[in-house]
Amino acid sequence: MENITVIGSGTMGNGIAHTFAQFGYKVNLVDINEAALQKAIATITKNLDRQVQKGSITDELKNTTLKNISTHTDLAKAAVNADLVVEAASENVDVKLKIFKQLDEICNPKTILASNTSSISITQIASVTKRADKVIGMHFMNPVPVMKLIEVIRGYSTSDDVCELVMNVSKKLNKIPVEVNDYPGFVANKILMPMINEAIITLYEGVAGVEEIDTVMKLGMAHPMGPLQLADFIGLDVCLNILRVLQDGFGNPKYAPCPLLVNMVMAGNLGAKSGKGFYDYSGGGKDLILTDRFKKKAALKLNISNN
Repeated sequence: MENITVIGSGTMGNGIAHTFAQFGYKVNLVDINEAALQKAIATITKNLDRQVQKGSITDELKNTTLKNISTHTDLAKAAVNADLVVEAASENVDVKLKIFKQLDEICNPKTILASNTSSISITQIASVTKRADKVIGMHFMNPVPVMKLIEVIRGYSTSDDVCELVMNVSKKLNKIPVEVNDYPGFVANKILMPMINEAIITLYEGVAGVEEIDTVMKLGMAHPMGPLQLADFIGLDVCLNILRVLQDGFGNPKYAPCPLLVNMVMAGNLGAKSGKGFYDYSGGGKDLILTDRFKKKAALKLNISNN
């Protein structure tokens, strides 16, 4: 396996391309938008520079990594010779089904098709192809070059050989793959998203403020990041989509997204990527500053308690 095609040049896509390229694979990075591709290459370059400064890689490896990446807006040209395709497009089932149907027509019958989906059924994705045995999930964690885990998700028809091959490829990326079965949210998000949602409900019900909730979970539970800050980092729209997948998949009201989360997404406050979520990132996000909305709530509570 030498030739990798990565579909989608956003946060996850450029991280996946970076990681494969750094470990010697030839990578075709695909996006419908040329400007998005250039932004992705700039991000990869910046992240490689950071690795060089930390001494984790050499300048030579940085340059080789960049040479290993080619950008494309034509999916057919980018994927025709791929040994493995990793789809990292938006977390939308219709988008993913369309892409996999196209890939099935474009790619060699031996090509393995993987999705970086964080919650959508691999079995459903495989159903639009004629190679269900070669469709699998590779759920990378963000930031991809740093995080060790890859959830390897077996669809209903994924073959043992394909699963073993993907597990071995993951290890060659210096990752730790964990095999899981194909149920909504898999393992990571089946556990994580209800926790994040409960943190938002705790805020919504006025039990505590944003900073208080995050502080309790960081200091009391040894989490490196509070759940509300983590939600901002993931993207509140992504959190909402995953919760809806869980709710639909299991039919259990415990996965129902908090009304506050729904309203924030409708208002366009999506977290770090939009500049505002539970925290304000307009200054670059280095310092966690509560958004005005939550500052006002905190001040109101203070006045009530003082009276």
